[in-house]
Amino acid sequence: MIYHNAYIYRKDRRFEYGSFSVREGRFAPAEDALGEEKVDLRGSFVIPGLVDIHTHGCAGADFSDGDLEGLRRMGDYYARHGITAFAPSSVTLPYEKLEKAFDTAVSYRASRRSNAARLPGIHMEGPFFSEKKKGAQNGAFLKLPDYEAFRRLNAGCGGLIRIVDVAAELEGAADFAEKAAGDCTVSIAHTDADYEAACAVFDAGARHLTHLFNAMPPIHHRAPGVIGAASEREKVAAELICDGLHVHPSAVRMAFRLFPGRICLISDSLRCCGMPDGRYTLGGQEVFLKGRIPRLADGTIAGSATNLYDCMLLAIAFGIPREEALAAATILPARQIGAEEELGSIEAGKRADFVICDGSLRRKAVYMGGVRV
Repeated sequence: MIYHNAYIYRKDRRFEYGSFSVREGRFAPAEDALGEEKVDLRGSFVIPGLVDIHTHGCAGADFSDGDLEGLRRMGDYYARHGITAFAPSSVTLPYEKLEKAFDTAVSYRASRRSNAARLPGIHMEGPFFSEKKKGAQNGAFLKLPDYEAFRRLNAGCGGLIRIVDVAAELEGAADFAEKAAGDCTVSIAHTDADYEAACAVFDAGARHLTHLFNAMPPIHHRAPGVIGAASEREKVAAELICDGLHVHPSAVRMAFRLFPGRICLISDSLRCCGMPDGRYTLGGQEVFLKGRIPRLADGTIAGSATNLYDCMLLAIAFGIPREEALAAATILPARQIGAEEELGSIEAGKRADFVICDGSLRRKAVYMGGVRV
């Protein structure tokens, strides 16, 4: 199948007028599709499906529930909204509950419906966090970094954990990062670390920073902290929740300057994403959604109720160049979970997951493996 008369987002981060082809569920070289059926896209814009590497839930479901049908609802919701791959994120819970949730990810991959979002990996957020910066994580289940526990969980799900989080100031954090970096991406998160402690963990192997600005000390000219340590290391990428609530638009623009070409837009969405205002749960705690803001009973902001596609559109509305925001929601997050050979850009050989949209990137149609969702 050849799709033509379109502006296509290319891997060099620009739109190019032309055509692309799909064969057997993957993008194919144009010359391989000569003589095949053509689809006129009438000047539409075509972008890769988005990749959300930090999302807990949506559509009333939460990954940490360990419920396969709930995870399937999540995958269906994401695909409909142009998010064609996701790394479901756990929360701070006992190991046995994490194991159950991770088992559902394995089952989802084995039985994924063709029109549902792909699951290339798991983001293990917690339990190796600081009490002071736990945010909406359940403090009853916090633990010190434990590589052997992580290794057992990862082995149990066939190595599906692609990001694991750790607070840099905790005892054993640098040793944990050095060992776990051989298995997946290590991220500093929910941390009260100073600059020196953060540097030690980055130097040990961490190359990711979970939800920049949130659940960490603010940057200060005499105490640059984890943000300063991360920004000056070119191999470290930073997540950013761009829902218009977690981070001020000015700080969004600042983030893209502090981390040029290294921002991964995320949703950090909860089960209340796509749902009406009301009472929900997160890690055994009640969450109250009102006016797009989910909070714990004590007022702590608890994740977001905004999906990644809308976060990307908000980033553009805040002044981030369209092409830069697209990279932050596609190829860069795919790279951080080791999935860039399959996902994140429109290139021959990759999965033909793409979104047809207008010049403002408003969705017209979503395709998974070359088939319309």
